[in-house]
Amino acid sequence: MIGQVAVRRFPELTVSTPRTEVRQLRAADAKAVDEVFADRQTQRWLPLADPAGQIEGLAWCTDLARQRRDSGDGDHYAVLRREDDRVVGCLWTRRTDWGARLTEVSYAIAPHARGYGLAAEAVDALAIALILEHGLQRVELRVAPGNTASRRVAEKAGFSYEGLLRNAGFVRGARVDLELWSLVTADLH
Repeated sequence: MIGQVAVRRFPELTVSTPRTEVRQLRAADAKAVDEVFADRQTQRWLPLADPAGQIEGLAWCTDLARQRRDSGDGDHYAVLRREDDRVVGCLWTRRTDWGARLTEVSYAIAPHARGYGLAAEAVDALAIALILEHGLQRVELRVAPGNTASRRVAEKAGFSYEGLLRNAGFVRGARVDLELWSLVTADLH
């Protein structure tokens, strides 16, 4: 098996910060996930190839998360606000390359929880756990130009801007450039 890397299951993890807890999604989170993804501002930036596409909460929390985890590609997480244990957002990892020890993280936060730094706190905690506890060397964020809120999350979470990936993604069915941000092992020393 020269040149092949064994597929490994994405690690289960829970991370706590002073104001958030990040844990794997559960079927009981489906209603909150539906609310997060149904928000018009969230819909504007979702990387869906089909402009009429919709994420279905129960599938996102169960089957899709399990498939992503079992394939080693990533996982789906709930962001809970600790003061009331309410699901206020979602994080998801994808495009994991175990040979290169890297993954990409994305996020969406409910409208009522935006502007309080919860996304940056949760993204930072997840990225650090993936690097320090699970051996990844690089966590990437990709941000569509114009998504200033997402850019602020990347900055506050300690990610470094690396450049523009031309025509590298899609948002609601349209091709877009993507800003590339990263957090690497050396950033934690």
